[in-house]
Amino acid sequence: MTKLSVNINKVATIRNARGGNIPDVVKVAVDCEKFGADGITVHPRPDERHIRFKDVHDIKGRIRTELNVEGYPTQKFIDLITTLRPAQVTLVPDKPDAITSSEGWDTVEHQQFLSDLIDEFHEAGVRTSIFVGTDPQIIEYAAKTGTDRIELYTEPYASAYLKNKDKAVAPFIEAAKIAKKIGLGINAGHDLSLENLQFLYNSIPWLDEVSIGHALISDALYMGLEKTIKAYKACLTKTP
Repeated sequence: MTKLSVNINKVATIRNARGGNIPDVVKVAVDCEKFGADGITVHPRPDERHIRFKDVHDIKGRIRTELNVEGYPTQKFIDLITTLRPAQVTLVPDKPDAITSSEGWDTVEHQQFLSDLIDEFHEAGVRTSIFVGTDPQIIEYAAKTGTDRIELYTEPYASAYLKNKDKAVAPFIEAAKIAKKIGLGINAGHDLSLENLQFLYNSIPWLDEVSIGHALISDALYMGLEKTIKAYKACLTKTP
C-alpha cells in the first residue's frame, strides 16, 4: 500500500501571515491523522517562514503516525533530526532562499557528504530518503550513500501530464524500476494532485509513500480537510 503523507507547510504559511496561532498547525496535523493520513510531512527552512523548528517538536509529541521532516542539512537541521528522531528525514538540496524544492541532489558530486549524514541519522534510528530526479546514475549513486529510500521529484511529471501523460510518467517508471532493483524504497512528491496522482500510482504501484502539500491544502479550502484526504487516499488504489 502506498502511504499518503500530508505536508502541512501551507497551513503554517497562513498562520504566520497574521501571527498568533490561527490556524493551529498542531491541531491540523492531529486532524490529518484522524482523517486518514498515514503520515505528516514538514519542511522547516532556516528563516522559518512557514513551519518553525518549535512546530516540529510540538507535532512530534502529538501524532502517532509517521513524521517525515524534510530539509537541507544545515547544522541546526541535523541537530533537530538527531534530537527529535522522527520516523523519516528527507534530504533536499534547497538553497536557504528557495521558494520551494526545485531539483534533486547530484548524488555523484555529493556522495560522501550524503553518506556521512546518512550514517549519523541511522545511528539516531531515523529512516533516510534523498530527493532526486530520474537520472539512472543519480539513483545508483544514491544507493551508494546507504540511504533507505529516494524521493522522486515529480514536478516534471506534473508539468507534462496534461500534454501526454504516458510520456510524462515514462522516465519515472524507469527510475522506479532501477531503484526497486537495487533495493531502495521509493517515495514521490512535488506538484502531485487529484488530477495526476492516480495515474502515477497505477504506473508505479510499488511506491512506498507520496508526500503532498500545496495541492491538498488548496483543495481542502473548497472540499474540507477530511473529504480532501479521503479523495487523495482514494487515488492510491488501482482502477478496475
